[in-house]
Amino acid sequence: MNDLNQPLDDVEIDRLERFLLDRVDEYADYEEMDEGIFDIATLDGFFTAIVSGPITIPPSVWLPVIWGDFEPEWESEEAFADIFTLLIRHMNNISQFLMEFPEDFEPLHYARIVDDQVYTIVDEWCEGYQMGMALSTNQWLSGGQEMTALLAPILAFTSITEWRGHELADAEAEVIRQAIAPNVRAIHAYWLARRDEFSPATATVTRDAPKVGRNEPCPCGSGKKYKKCCLH
Repeated sequence: MNDLNQPLDDVEIDRLERFLLDRVDEYADYEEMDEGIFDIATLDGFFTAIVSGPITIPPSVWLPVIWGDFEPEWESEEAFADIFTLLIRHMNNISQFLMEFPEDFEPLHYARIVDDQVYTIVDEWCEGYQMGMALSTNQWLSGGQEMTALLAPILAFTSITEWRGHELADAEAEVIRQAIAPNVRAIHAYWLARRDEFSPATATVTRDAPKVGRNEPCPCGSGKKYKKCCLH
């Protein structure tokens, strides 16, 4: 596949997610180590923030965040190129939707069915978005109160606010969830209009709060491990 603007199909999405997950041994004890990004929803949020933000973030900055402390051992250059192409195609597809068809853009959220009721799980996506913002924190902060308001629904379901969205009544939490997609579109438009204000720069990766490990309790409150709950 040479067309880097071709969206990933379902098989390719599944293959990319499985690759992200399988590169870390789930039975090993990696306390205090950074597992990077290991699911497609977090990756989708991460890339959405990167293509929506105030400055261009090169692969040399965002790729190490995906791997964390567990960069894969590549069998060949072709093996790396295969996965890297999937990553670039997914990022480009997000960018294309936000640039050309913003009203059609929707975050890639997980869903869970309980007693025949479908629940949208936004935590992974929002956490990924926050990780993407952290690659150019100072520039994002220049958005002031307007940007703070637009980001509020996203950050309500991240570790940076201790997932305060889950402390709300169900109806109020759902209103906030529904605000995520339109706010993401507005954020992209906001920074697109201001891109000329920022000169190209390589940002330092920072993290204000630790990511949720796969073996830690899921922040949704189910009592299950993260890898067995919202992750799937």
